[in-house]
Amino acid sequence: MLNLENNHPSRASISSHTLTSKFLQWSFTLLYAYGILKQVNDISQLEDATLLEFEVVFAIVFLAIVIVRYFYMRRVPTLIGAPENISKVHLWFARSIHVGMYFSLVMLPVSGLMIAFLFSLGFKDGLLQAAAMGLHDFSASLSYWLIGIHILAAIYSRLKGEKIWHAMVPFWNKDRTNKIPDSFIKIESFAFGALEKILNLYGKKDAKA
Repeated sequence: MLNLENNHPSRASISSHTLTSKFLQWSFTLLYAYGILKQVNDISQLEDATLLEFEVVFAIVFLAIVIVRYFYMRRVPTLIGAPENISKVHLWFARSIHVGMYFSLVMLPVSGLMIAFLFSLGFKDGLLQAAAMGLHDFSASLSYWLIGIHILAAIYSRLKGEKIWHAMVPFWNKDRTNKIPDSFIKIESFAFGALEKILNLYGKKDAKA
């Protein structure tokens, strides 16, 4: 059976993320945006020893913050502000997106450090460097897609009048009326409900096997 129970407090008992959660969220958002804007576009730029050292330090700090944020946020219920009767499949999808984002955000600095390490050893091109750069590009693209999905889902929830947005975002919080057509919400509820029944059915079959 699909089991998403945990020892977190009930979502209904928490109206907002803690100040620490919000600080980690928004400080990391700024750090991620800065990393995207200042990224090295040509590996030959790493010939500059000062730039190479800066990139290494930035990658280490970035990685450390991602890890700290991951372990801190594991203590927090998924989708604070969501209705208490939210589908377990909905929660599973949300957690899968979160895990995917953390994976891509860990692999970004790790692959960046691999590139810097190989470059410092004299591997400015070749198979190893190409593999490291390919992993870095893949991690960046994956993070763009998953963060984009995360943002769109948050906006959709906000338009539904749910409190998920309000729990983390400090603006656009006054009007909480539902602006999504009822037909959309019914389709969403039907889809998640059907998926939950299918997964529970397969879970029962596996338990009997």
